[in-house]
Amino acid sequence: MRIIFVCHGNICRSPMAEFIFRNLADKSGLSSSFYISSAGVSSEETGNDIYPPAKRTLRAHGIPFSSHRAHRITDDEFFSCDLVIALDSSNLRALQRRFGMDGRIRMLLDRDVDDPWYTDDFETAYRDILSGCTELISSLASGRKS
Repeated sequence: MRIIFVCHGNICRSPMAEFIFRNLADKSGLSSSFYISSAGVSSEETGNDIYPPAKRTLRAHGIPFSSHRAHRITDDEFFSCDLVIALDSSNLRALQRRFGMDGRIRMLLDRDVDDPWYTDDFETAYRDILSGCTELISSLASGRKS
């Protein structure tokens, strides 16, 4: 299953979700079942690495991560994915405007994961993303897509 996590610039929430989900999949013995990536709806951060406070938060929670280059989601990425996971309703609307009301697009939670770029609250973003990723992997492991 191919999953892509999408936030605004692809430097905070979506790469955090990518690496958190990958870590959960590894720990569950399911890593071979998933191809996991991340992207943004904007191109303004293209080429940038994960924002340093997001890296510090991942490191503090023992979440391994690798080098990252932010980019805007491409048509090829979108159409090759089984699930496109938006981190907030603004990202959801941007994806729907661009790709239509495709059933593969959904939110990670039933509410927004606040953008820590603006809130400077990376711990809350981490907890929200971990909660959403834990539920997602559980539902996918049991055969549900919701």
